[in-house]
Amino acid sequence: MSYKSILTQLYFILIYADGQVNDHERCSGKNLVKIERFDEEDFQVQLEFLKSKDPSAILSDCIKALKKLDRNQQIRVVAWLCVVANGDGFMDKMEWQLIYTIYHKELNLPLEEIFKVQKELNRLPREKSSFDSSIKSVA
Repeated sequence: MSYKSILTQLYFILIYADGQVNDHERCSGKNLVKIERFDEEDFQVQLEFLKSKDPSAILSDCIKALKKLDRNQQIRVVAWLCVVANGDGFMDKMEWQLIYTIYHKELNLPLEEIFKVQKELNRLPREKSSFDSSIKSVA
């Protein structure tokens, strides 16, 4: 399974972890697609397809595949999950349990490195939007 596929599937599981998908999670998904250079239409098709699958089976497959990725990609995936989960300013208990299981119990990744990448990812959309608004104000 590819990095793109793993990230898409884990994003899907995460946004449905608390039983409801909110605008912040959708916005984080759009940023993920843009920053990771995913095809937006393919991403949406995959999300629709995943609605017919068993989330626990998806998670199991993703964890197996994550273990085959290099450490930097593993950290980036978990950092993205944190960005999405914190998109509304609050990480739900179910979201936290999912992320904790992946980074600590399954992959044994250092939290400090995840936080570092999470900060970088959080900065990217803001920097771009600040840049865009400064261009508009000059025009």
